[in-house]
Amino acid sequence: MVASKSSRVPRVVVRSDIGPFVEVGRNVFAKHVVDAVESIRPQDEVIVSDASGKLVAVGRAAMSGGEMLSFKSGVAVRVRKGVKE
Repeated sequence: MVASKSSRVPRVVVRSDIGPFVEVGRNVFAKHVVDAVESIRPQDEVIVSDASGKLVAVGRAAMSGGEMLSFKSGVAVRVRKGVKE
């Protein structure tokens, strides 16, 4: 399944080497985020995909989209369900 760029649910993109960990339910840390929709606010539901666009998880944002891109530490997304859980 590939996450659509035009979807209504905000999307967070993580490094491809982190995708396998997120798929099994691990949280996303800010230092692994390569792209995020700027309009994301804390507590928003988000889709997490890897750099190739493959859906890896869904979860709740722990910080804003801008913070995900600028921070180098901290949990960015608390994963609710990974695709391999």
